Amino acid sequence: MSQHTAARLRLAPEALTRPFNSSQFNFSTTDELEPFLGILGQERAVEALQFGVAMPRHGYNLYVMGEPGTGRFSFVRRYLRAEAKRQATPLDWVYVSNFAESREPLALSLPAGCASGFIADIAQLIDNLLTTFPAVFEHPSYQQKKSAIDRTFNQRYDKALDVIEKLALERNIALYRDSANVAFTPMQQGKALDETEFAQLPEAERERFHQDIAVLEERLNEELSSLPQWKRESSNQLRQLNEETVTQALHPLLEPITEKYAANEGVVTYLRAMQTDLLRTSIERLADESRTEVQTRTLLEDMYSPCLVVGHQPQGGAPVVFEPHPTYDNLFGRIEYSTDQGALYTSYRQLRSGALHRANGGFLVLEVEKLLTEPFVWEALKRALRSSRLKMESPLNELGRIATVTLTPAMIPLHLKVILIGSRELYYSLQDLDPDFQEMFRVLVDFDEDIPLSDDGLEQFSQLLKTRTSEEQMAPLTSAAVARLATYSARLAEHQGRLSARIGDLFQLLSEADFIRQLAQEQVTDAPHIERALLAKATRTGRVSARILDDMLAGIILIDTEGAAIGKCNGLTVLEVGDSAFGVPARISATVYPGSSGIVDIEREVSLGQPIHSKGVMILTGYLGSRYAQAFPLAISASIALEQSYGYVDGDSASLGEVCTLISALSRAPLKQCFAITGSINQFGEVQAVGGVNEKIEGFFRLCEARGLTGDQGVIIPFANVTNLMLDERVLEAVRQNRFHVYAVRHVDEALSLLAGTEVGEPDEQGHFPEGCLNARVVARLQEIAELDLEDEGRHEPQDVPDLSAKASAAVRVRI
Repeated sequence: MSQHTAARLRLAPEALTRPFNSSQFNFSTTDELEPFLGILGQERAVEALQFGVAMPRHGYNLYVMGEPGTGRFSFVRRYLRAEAKRQATPLDWVYVSNFAESREPLALSLPAGCASGFIADIAQLIDNLLTTFPAVFEHPSYQQKKSAIDRTFNQRYDKALDVIEKLALERNIALYRDSANVAFTPMQQGKALDETEFAQLPEAERERFHQDIAVLEERLNEELSSLPQWKRESSNQLRQLNEETVTQALHPLLEPITEKYAANEGVVTYLRAMQTDLLRTSIERLADESRTEVQTRTLLEDMYSPCLVVGHQPQGGAPVVFEPHPTYDNLFGRIEYSTDQGALYTSYRQLRSGALHRANGGFLVLEVEKLLTEPFVWEALKRALRSSRLKMESPLNELGRIATVTLTPAMIPLHLKVILIGSRELYYSLQDLDPDFQEMFRVLVDFDEDIPLSDDGLEQFSQLLKTRTSEEQMAPLTSAAVARLATYSARLAEHQGRLSARIGDLFQLLSEADFIRQLAQEQVTDAPHIERALLAKATRTGRVSARILDDMLAGIILIDTEGAAIGKCNGLTVLEVGDSAFGVPARISATVYPGSSGIVDIEREVSLGQPIHSKGVMILTGYLGSRYAQAFPLAISASIALEQSYGYVDGDSASLGEVCTLISALSRAPLKQCFAITGSINQFGEVQAVGGVNEKIEGFFRLCEARGLTGDQGVIIPFANVTNLMLDERVLEAVRQNRFHVYAVRHVDEALSLLAGTEVGEPDEQGHFPEGCLNARVVARLQEIAELDLEDEGRHEPQDVPDLSAKASAAVRVRI
């Protein structure tokens, strides 16, 4: 490899990062800035949210998707609250008793803020009832009328008995009566006889008394035959008197409430039914003096006091409700039960509202990951949104798990926007698996993972930090600290022209830096505080990384950083452990031998290679055939492995290193071990971008630094990844001092020339490589293997093979 080629591929230090410094900001500290209340660089998501909230038609609920920490949740709630203040306040709702069917409570709507007043009015009515009853039945006027009714009945009764008594006296028989019975007793000389005296009478006289008493009893029955009618008339008169008395007593109590709610037809209808029921209750229960006032109050409250479903503040705007634990009961409400001697019972007063009741007329925000894990909830939510009715019931009823009397409350009209917040994977899964999802959640609010970098963006970024520090009562930031945070944000975005939208990660770092500032007892947060916070986090999460580095230095994990070897090179990988990710070099090895087995991916054969990795290995066959085997069949047996890898391997970023290792094994050209390489290739040998390039470079740099930088060491990355470079200052300083290098390649040949230290050769118009170059040696080796394979087939070719071509052609079917 010529020095010119290496210099052409080597990246300058300024290409390895996007510098941010305090001179880019026109402030000393963030105290000089205005707060920023929007969301940084999410114009598409903001427009979608505005459209979804404003769209009044059915089915335009919203799904907000993006990665956690992008500010999606906090911005949605902030926007909804601001928008809700401009909307009308929805109705209040209460449940009341259904006097016709107690198991089907009625729902009443009232203007916003009136439910509490209605409940207070009924409570005052109950107080008045307790004062009025049973005192109204003790009033002299009532007692006089009641006595008159009783007297009329008694007079009829006494008149009938007087007739019988006169007839009895004529026969020397006395008539005795008490409250319940009428009896006849024989007399002699004006004195009633007892049983002994009666037994001493002559038989004839006793018989006469028996006959007379029988006649009197028969006559008594005739005289009292109208007694049931007298009792019915008396009872009817007394009931009418009671009703008139109760009605007269209730009218002044109910009339003010009826007039107050005259415009509400539902409330007026309920008050009329309540008045009718009170006639019976007042007579049967309120007149019962055996009850205490507390018992009577409890009885009246259980029968008449409304159960609040949801109440609002007047002029409070539409509600915005977030339900963090979306169980069925928490969303749709529940019916509670009480026990009495082991039996369950309930009433309309034990209905408890859910988040849908509270959000009705406004907005309900839910996390879809939690929503889908709760049984029955998703289907019930779809039913409610489809019907625009909110039904309160237990989902166990459908399963037959509740063996007791329950309630069927009246359904409440449902008008609200549901905002689901979740991941992209769940959104696309719901679209594929649930045909109702697209009809009900028609608005997608998609939050980007990173945002374009501009001068306005930097200013808003600074204002956002100002807002956060003010809200959390943190110290202001210097312009140097803001510049360091911008560098960190660009590192999270893995792009020199973008900032990360993962604002949560940025605020977490800011909180840790502010804590370090407090320990240092300084007034403002500066760049050194940010650096110390980053270092502290790396130390906390760096146990695995440090252990792997120790194993490499001890020779337990075999990674060379000097010398050259055939069929070996250093690949670059990224390991993710918890919330930390770090680069780890890994040896890639390849062996080649005659045969026709093709390229064997050892990782795939042992089920450790995931599909994308296996795809990358399979592409190697296409590249080798198109590049080197145009004049003869590609017959090769080779195996490729990622050495000392004991877990699942995914991604195709090792395919560039694998093809270089395979070509080294074919051409027997040693590869320099002072390089580590990453990149994906296509079938034409073009090098494609990969992920995690910063962590990969720094992982190999740490190993080289620990062993001692020689000035020859470096990494080879795809040229397409140059814009993703945001390297650590230690790496940048080593590159500036020419102790470490970063090379960017566009084609496999460029990577080979760096690794092999020689020019690989370019094909001429006929596709032939210059004699002696590395690519020519690969062609020669592949041709040699192909010829060996043909010779082996000739030695084993069977004799007298019948011609089956005609039959075969009819049976062949091509499937794609």
